[in-house]
Parts: sequence; C-alpha cells; structure tokens
Amino acid sequence: MCFLRHDRFKLVQKIKKLSEHSINRIAAGEVIERPASAVKELVENSIDAGANQIEVIFSEGGKSLLKVVDDGIGIARMDLSLAIQRHATSKITDLNLDDIKTLGFRGEALPSMGAAGSLSITSRVEGSESAFNIRVDAGVVSDIKPAALSKGTIVELTRLFHATPARLKFLRTDRSEARAITDMVRSLALAAPEVGFTLIEQYPEGGQRKVFSLEPHPDTGKLPTNERLNRLLDKGFAENSFMVNYQIEEAEIVGFCSLPTFTKGISNSQFLFVNGRPVKDRLLQGALRGAYVDHLAKNKYPLVVLYLTYPADLVDVNVHPTKAEVRFRNPGLIRALIVKSIHEGLQREGHRSAPAISSQLLGKARPGLDNYRQGQVTTENRTISVQGDDSVSDGMNKLDEFPPWLENALPSITSSLVESENDYRYPLGAAIVQFHKKFIVSQTPNGIIVVDQHAAHERLVYEKLKKQFVEKRSETKRLLVPEIIEFATSEVELIIEIKDELAQLGLVVEEFGQGAICVREIPSLLGNPDVKSLLQDILEGLIEGNSTNIVEQKINEVISRMSCHGSIRAGRTLTIPEMNELLREMEKTPHSGQCNHGRPTYIEMKLADIERLFGRT
Repeated sequence: MCFLRHDRFKLVQKIKKLSEHSINRIAAGEVIERPASAVKELVENSIDAGANQIEVIFSEGGKSLLKVVDDGIGIARMDLSLAIQRHATSKITDLNLDDIKTLGFRGEALPSMGAAGSLSITSRVEGSESAFNIRVDAGVVSDIKPAALSKGTIVELTRLFHATPARLKFLRTDRSEARAITDMVRSLALAAPEVGFTLIEQYPEGGQRKVFSLEPHPDTGKLPTNERLNRLLDKGFAENSFMVNYQIEEAEIVGFCSLPTFTKGISNSQFLFVNGRPVKDRLLQGALRGAYVDHLAKNKYPLVVLYLTYPADLVDVNVHPTKAEVRFRNPGLIRALIVKSIHEGLQREGHRSAPAISSQLLGKARPGLDNYRQGQVTTENRTISVQGDDSVSDGMNKLDEFPPWLENALPSITSSLVESENDYRYPLGAAIVQFHKKFIVSQTPNGIIVVDQHAAHERLVYEKLKKQFVEKRSETKRLLVPEIIEFATSEVELIIEIKDELAQLGLVVEEFGQGAICVREIPSLLGNPDVKSLLQDILEGLIEGNSTNIVEQKINEVISRMSCHGSIRAGRTLTIPEMNELLREMEKTPHSGQCNHGRPTYIEMKLADIERLFGRT
C-alpha cells in the first residue's frame, strides 16, 4: 500500500515516548553492530577492571556464544542490577565528562546486549562471601542469585540478536564473524600489552580450538614485547620493523612501523591507539598513507603499531557509537606528528631492506636441498645420484683436484677478489660481478648482497631530484591567464583554509568572489596539469584527512617518472669501480633499500644460510 504525504500525517496522532524495552533495542543496534562489537565492549570492561588475564570464548562466529572471563576487581552484588541499566557506569561522573581516561564510559553496552540476546553476568569482588549472578533475556531481568566463582567476572552472551531478527539476517558468515572477533582481540591485546589474553573458538559439534594465548607482561610498560608483536601481526614483524618515538608539544607517539619492503596487500595489520584506545580514524589513516607515500607500491600497506598520547581534554572520544573514531582539537599537529615520526624513522634506517625478503628467497631454494638429502639432484636434463658430501657418481672424480680449465681460471678470479678485499668492510660490501646486465653481486664479511642496479640507481636519482626541488621550492610558474574554477561555497572555504600550505608547495590560490577559486601560480615541476582536477583531488584529500599531501604526491609522481628515465637501465654493462660507486652512494642515501615503487633494491644472503643450502651445516 502506498500512502500520500497527508495520509502519513493522519496515521501519527501524537508524539509518544517509547518504552524502555524499545529504547534498549534501538540502542543495541547502534552499540552492538556485530559479535565483534560485543567482544570489544566486554574486553574493554575487563581491562578497565584491572584484569591481569582475559579469556574470550566464542562459537559460530559469536552468534550462539560469546564468553569473556577475567580476574579483575569484579562487580558488587548491589551494583549488578545497576550494571544492566542504560547510562549507569562507575567510570565517569557528571564532573569529568571532558577528562575520560577509561576505555568504556557510556554505560550502554551491557543493557544493549541484554536487549539483543541472552546475557548472564557472574561476578565476585574481593572480600565477598559469594559470587552473584544476574540474567537478562531480551530485556527481561531475572533476580540476583548466588553463584560459584572465586574471583573476577564472567559475562556470557548467547543467542545474540535473537530478539532483533532483522539485525541477525544481515550478519556475515560464521567464518567472517570469527575473523572479525580475532582481529578485535588482536587489537585489544596490543592496546593492553601488560594483560594476558586467550582466544578460544568452540565448535557446535564439540571440541574447541585455541586461536592464540599470550602471557601477561606487567613490566613491559605500554609497548608490547617482540613475541607479542610477532604473534599478533606477523612472525617476522619485529625483525622487519623500526621503532618510532617522537614528540611535538603535548602530543607524543611511540610504536613500531614495518620497513617499506615488508608490507601486506590488506590493511588489517595497522593498529592505532589514542590514549590506549584502539581507533579507526580517517585522519590517522590518512597521515599514515602520507608518511609512506613515496615508499610503497600501490595497493600495499605497511604493518604498524602506534600509540599516540594526547591530553584527554584535547580529544573528543564521544563522536561515534562504538568509540572507534576520535576528534582532535589540533588535527594538523597530530598529522604532522605521525608523518614526521615515521619519516624520522625511515631516515634513520637509511638503506636497510627487509630481511624477510632474503628468508623468502632461501625458502624457495630449500626444495633442492631436500632432494640432495634424499640422495639425488635433478638438473634440467638428467638426475645425478649423490654419494656423500664431496662426490657425485656422474663419471667425475672427487673434486680434490681441479680440472685444467678451472685451474686456469682461478688466478684471475682470485686476484680480482684480493684487490677488493678492503672494501668488504662497507655495509653493502665490495662488488665482485655483474650478471645478466641487471644485477650486481657484492661480497660482505659474512655473506653476499644482490643489487638490482636499475631499482637502486632510480632511488638515488629520485632522492637527489627531491632534494633539489625542496631547495628550489619557491620556483613556480605564473599562469599567463589565471584560471578561475567554480566550487561550492563550503569547498572554497576548505581550500582557502590551507592556502598558505599550498603556497609553500608552489600552488598559489585565492578566493575569487563567492563560490570560486583563482589559481595564479603552479609548481613549475608539474608542467601543464589539469588545474581543476588537481584542486578536486586536494578537496578529496581534505575530506580524507590528507590535506596538502595531494600536491606533494603529484610532485613526487613527476619526480619519480623523471628519476626512472634518468637512471641506469637494465642491460647496461658496469665496471667494478662503477658498481662500487653505486654501492657507496646507496649507503649514503636514505630510503635506498627500496625503489620509488616500493620494491626492494637489494637482498642479502648470510654465509651460514648459503652453507646450509649446500648441506655444509
């Protein structure tokens, strides 16, 4: 049936106040979006309660069971009935709404869960003669009863959304919801590195799987141990990352960021915390992209764990129902803090490349070693039987005596190596050979390094051009006819707010009447760009929190293209002195461990690993 506008008004006779039950069901849809949201609220309560150990158990993606067990201070019997009422909380008062220091504070989570499913809370405070339990099923509250529990709190949520079937049918598959729960607990385990965490998945048919278990580390402060980082992000993260520690005014940031050559194709390993609170904030994520802008290939994401500390009265954490977003009094300062801290870390790492790349190479080489140990080596044309470490039964004698052709070759090889021996002490060693006119092999005291000559030189040229641009940044091209571009009034205001920053990058704009921008100068390096498209990209960046990063990104893209054409091409033969000169320049140039597109410029293989490949250890 279709109602006309005046028909709808006839149906609504007067304004009515909804029942408490309906209010809770509506609130439940905002606070508890999916099972992972409930896990977040319950675990944050446990952390706020001072728990040392937290156990999370779920089944069928959290739809049939969510259970959180902690050893925190517990809830007193007289407070249990209050705990399930909306906006009842022990964490804030009317006097400190602007100074929130706990993860939870609204007092909405537990009543929302009780309205959306079947909720059971069992808790015991220190000194109490017994634990007590209260249950809420689809908003119906039971009496408080004695229960068995030695310490802490157990919250069990079953049949989530059975009271709101419309929400239930929009949940994803059990496996997708299970991944969301795992990601949520990973984030919270990094937010509270001093707390032990155990995550268990129970199967409906019986049995269970321990997803992970982390020991508490009360002495680590606010930074997680390398073991926890490797367990929750990637087993090679600690080895392939650098530490960040930076401060601007009252804002401070510490944490770990992966090297540009150690990345993922998805962004699920980027963990950002503000005053200990896990957040997914566009400003922070935009700043993170800006910090890595000319270091990563497209569609690649760094792995990061960053802890931002900022005065509580300068952060608004009450802007999103799930508290996943925050607002800063000075967003420009926060963005600068993230970008500068990561830039400083990347600068400090110099030419370092991710060791994981070498490990991947060794992993691909090991199958041949397995064949060797089984007694045969397969070549392109035939299989050779192996008899021990020093001989092969292919009509050849033991290699104690060199064949004549090898004896003749040895003197020239040896002499060239001896001449370069002093160069081995350099970080990237001494060049010994070029192969396929693409790659350089250098020798170090404890292994070898293989360098991609084009990628390495491309980065060197890129950094040189970028430095020249910074030194001559004031060079702009004045447009013979200023370009007038019309925008919405609100968009014009956004651009004018950052016109000083744009001018520093060589883009001179001013307001032209109402609803228009006048562009008078552009960076000379950009040539003849589509100015309207450039400003449109800047506007989109402002909305995403990138601001002037768009202009800088465009400039970097031009410099990148110039450096690609101006670098040593694959296929060019290099002399040993030329190779060594390239290596020395790489050692002096920041970020030379990866090219402009995020690919590694070199890989290192340790002598011990090479010997292991040949069965020598």
